Amino acid sequence: MLTLASKLKREDGVKGTRASSPATDSTRRVSIRDKLLVKEVAELEANLPGTCKVDFPDANKLHFFHLIVSPDEGYYQSGKFQFEIEVPESYNMVPPKVKCSTRIWHPNITETGDICLSLLREHSIDGTGWAPTRTLKFSFFAGCCLGVELLIYGSFEF
Repeated sequence: MLTLASKLKREDGVKGTRASSPATDSTRRVSIRDKLLVKEVAELEANLPGTCKVDFPDANKLHFFHLIVSPDEGYYQSGKFQFEIEVPESYNMVPPKVKCSTRIWHPNITETGDICLSLLREHSIDGTGWAPTRTLKFSFFAGCCLGVELLIYGSFEF
């Protein structure tokens, strides 16, 4: 049982060590984003279509990874497209940042690789933008659909 006296004793003992090594305290804390990512990435890898692959350049950074899409049908068949996905610290209140690093002509992708989908916007005019109830699954399947067909409002369901 935790008592106030034991908590104060522990804090007094920790105060001296915090001043000398503040980095050790911050490395023990795990952000909400990282907790969500562990769960969501495991779910994604189990349910990812065969045309998509996830690559983590640094295994210790779950918040930055690549999605590689190789469509087996549609206009972009036999192509290989890489998307960089960065999950901000304030995830899931804000959407992940998705950018196409492969040069491609697509109505939903700019020349610089920025993706124009209301699903990936924090605030959207049509009301279908990012919501805290959405997960990485939405941005992954949007990326997979970009490689197969042109996205029309309401063209895919989750």
